Amino acid sequence: MIHVDNLSFSFPQKDLYKDISFKLEEGQHCAFIGTSGSGKSTLIDMLIDPERYLFEGKLAIDPNCKIGYVSQFSQVDKPKETTVFEYIGEAFIKIQDEITSIYAEMETTSDIDALLEKVELALEAFDSIGGNDFESNIHKKLNLANLMKLKDLKLSELSGGEFKLIQVIKEMLNSPDLMIMDEPDVFLDFENLNALKKLINAHKGMLLVVTHNRYLLNHCFNKIIHLENKEIQEFDGRYIEYKFSLLQTKVELQELAIAEEEEIERNDNIIDNLRAIATYNSEASRGKALKARVKFQERLEARRIKVPFVDIKQPDITFGMDHEMQDTTVVSVHDYSLAFNELLLEKVNFEIMSTDKVAIIGPNGTGKTTLLREIFTNNHESIEINADAKVAYLSQLHGETLKDSHTIMDEFIDAGFKTYDEIRAYLSNYDFEGEILDQKIESLSGGEKNMLQLAKVSASKANVLLLDEPTSHLDIYAQIALEKAIQDYKGAILMISHDFYSVVNGMHYVLIIDDKKIRKMSMRKFRQMIYASHFNKDYLEAEQKKKSVEMKIELALKDKNFEVAKGLVNELEEIIKLL
Repeated sequence: MIHVDNLSFSFPQKDLYKDISFKLEEGQHCAFIGTSGSGKSTLIDMLIDPERYLFEGKLAIDPNCKIGYVSQFSQVDKPKETTVFEYIGEAFIKIQDEITSIYAEMETTSDIDALLEKVELALEAFDSIGGNDFESNIHKKLNLANLMKLKDLKLSELSGGEFKLIQVIKEMLNSPDLMIMDEPDVFLDFENLNALKKLINAHKGMLLVVTHNRYLLNHCFNKIIHLENKEIQEFDGRYIEYKFSLLQTKVELQELAIAEEEEIERNDNIIDNLRAIATYNSEASRGKALKARVKFQERLEARRIKVPFVDIKQPDITFGMDHEMQDTTVVSVHDYSLAFNELLLEKVNFEIMSTDKVAIIGPNGTGKTTLLREIFTNNHESIEINADAKVAYLSQLHGETLKDSHTIMDEFIDAGFKTYDEIRAYLSNYDFEGEILDQKIESLSGGEKNMLQLAKVSASKANVLLLDEPTSHLDIYAQIALEKAIQDYKGAILMISHDFYSVVNGMHYVLIIDDKKIRKMSMRKFRQMIYASHFNKDYLEAEQKKKSVEMKIELALKDKNFEVAKGLVNELEEIIKLL
């Protein structure tokens, strides 16, 4: 249905794609992955509306292909008084009302023939979208996502995560041939993430989903499209198999690369010797031998292995501090309450110590973001911040910490950097280099904006970090780098996150929001709760083993111990069979 062949496209300041080709076919559930800013959202936009873009190559879409789309940034496009049922069933209800209106008109007019033609067309349209079963189909989807309780609520009463799922259900019920979703998982709590997984896996049509969520990637897709460094790689199979294939290839290529390096070095030595001889022996045969060796060396250099999909640069995220605080309370919350239209939190009490790493966990819409923001602003009578604490804040709303009209350079001059060279050197660790530094914040992708926030948090040298969904929009390589930075950090962290991996890999304990209260929970009990409610225990334990073996393989490669690496690859393959 979709065929992209040798497509190239550039913005004035950036080349995005160079001769990329791929196909999307009926029945495929395809994950679209790649580093932040690599052009995934732009390519999706090109598929939806190719006429807006001047590109080279071929983009062929079946003219009868109906495309459904769920945007990365959800906005309510209907009156807030609209109910969930009315919103989901909008297309059905519209045709149903039209049919009712035509029948009513038939009772008062003599021009029946024209109305019969109109009603016939309306009935055909109603039938084509499954109109006779639309109410039943809406109920089935809501039940599948465990959202039947929302059916009669107004859109204004939904959390952001709930509304995202309602959008997904609405688009799926319109029966598109191709359903495109751009990061539908961002900010979803554990329950809603599982609901999204069920909706994706139950969908019968073709899917193209941009996601960096490791849980969805491992459970929902049978095809991978990977965009990196202007190139695309297709893989028919699960993401976990794709990752294994990349690691296996990396071991093979690094062993070959070492052999090539040794061959090039030997050839360099021969060329140096021939040049030395040529300085005192001018025989023609010596000159020919030297030229032949130089050409041979050029051929060796030309066939060096380039591996854009195997060896991807990870950002170097590091959280340092101006001064450490030992064994003292840095944040104290006492009898804190929060209400909007209803009471969300009631007389909440907790303390964060100077080296605690804590995740706040709770369903969407329970006041977590507001609480974190009020800790940062520190002007609430129920919140006390230690006078020696230096606090840095990462917001899930980028506009709170970044100014759209600023360039990246402007943002870091405001953050206290003295020179452009200093900014360039610092931001190269976060994969911001070249002309992008002069781009305005508003032109960046969601992942790039979040990475900039992390760079600002790091530059602050704060000893207390308040992080609101720090992994949102980040690619997988950046997520792993962030996990390591959190593990190495010596200060206090209070983090809102629905990313299970980030919580269990970096936090000491969690604060659970339950029935308007907050209670402390050990990581062991949190794992048990998650296993019982959302995730499969055996799967996650196998996933942890897999990660451990992958790290051992990376260390073996670093030591150039290829025999050990190959043995570990075989061990990894057995673990993946369990997954």
